[in-house]
Amino acid sequence: MTDVSAGRERLTDQLSDDVLVSWLYDMQLIREFETRTAQAYQQAKIGGFCHVYTGQEACCVGTIAAMEHDDPIVTAYRDHGHALARGMTPEACMAEMFGKITGCAKGKGGSMHMFDKPNHLYGGHGIVGAQTPLGTGLAFAARYQWEVMGEGSKKVALAYLGDGALNQGSFHEAQNLAGLLNLPVIYIVENNGYSMGTSIERGTTMADNLVLKAKGYGIKGLQIDGFDILNVYNQFKPLVDECRDLQRPGFVDLKTYRYQGHSMSDPQKYRSKDEVEEWKSKDSIAALLSHLMSERSAVTEADWKTMQKDIRDRVKKSVDFAESSPDPEMSELTTDVYANPQPNLSPTEDYRHGVRNPLL
Repeated sequence: MTDVSAGRERLTDQLSDDVLVSWLYDMQLIREFETRTAQAYQQAKIGGFCHVYTGQEACCVGTIAAMEHDDPIVTAYRDHGHALARGMTPEACMAEMFGKITGCAKGKGGSMHMFDKPNHLYGGHGIVGAQTPLGTGLAFAARYQWEVMGEGSKKVALAYLGDGALNQGSFHEAQNLAGLLNLPVIYIVENNGYSMGTSIERGTTMADNLVLKAKGYGIKGLQIDGFDILNVYNQFKPLVDECRDLQRPGFVDLKTYRYQGHSMSDPQKYRSKDEVEEWKSKDSIAALLSHLMSERSAVTEADWKTMQKDIRDRVKKSVDFAESSPDPEMSELTTDVYANPQPNLSPTEDYRHGVRNPLL
């Protein structure tokens, strides 16, 4: 993979130590959070499907760091990392997985459906590839608001997907529309090599050069090493700036690896332990920590131990919070299904009885 920042000053060289230390903190927070998530799932405190993000932390932290806070984001069902990287509290995230009313979606979404409107995270989505048209729609709305309504500023939407979603028709329709209308959306393929238990080489054409799939729709594509967060930022930030300035789409083949199975119920018979250990030897958190210690002298061994303890305590509190939070009331079964009535309308005057939805 070619580093497009080679031969010129790296963008991360211009960032302060505090910024990079905050990345280290966020990555370790996600790592510890997912460890606790796996434990809670094994203890039957979390139900349904559960997909942990362990190993891929540099992907979401590095790409989100290159964005503005009000840029909209949508992702698939391996979404805990994106939620935390975007600013969701561990309490709201853990409580959601425990099915508690204090969760980000009032306990009704669970592991695969993190949603945080204040932080412009418009959901994790369980249908493979279905989030990519939504990301395209977010880009359309953002451009329409700025260009037609004259409101706000130029934005870029991110639509994350796994390599297993590459062959979904909805994704190709989304790319076609984005290329046709020049919509400011970047499709980020978090390419961990396996769509569930099938290697990408067995199920996807041009697996060694996925950017060709974007090129066919007139979309600029990059291949980036997602295990090096400095490299992620250095290559991704210029693409974000270009897509924002020119209001055009982009595509990223973000090479990464998950240390755990596809989901918590995955026996992982399709790969060897040696393969997993080889990837762990390149760990993104360890790489950033080494950079901060040896090249920047920004973190000491004592600092790192203190940070780890603080994160462990913080995540433990999120588990305690989730366990002690109340379950949703039975009345919640009928709320948030389609659209709730406006507060100033009587039950007979809501949208189901002829009052026009102002969003339509």
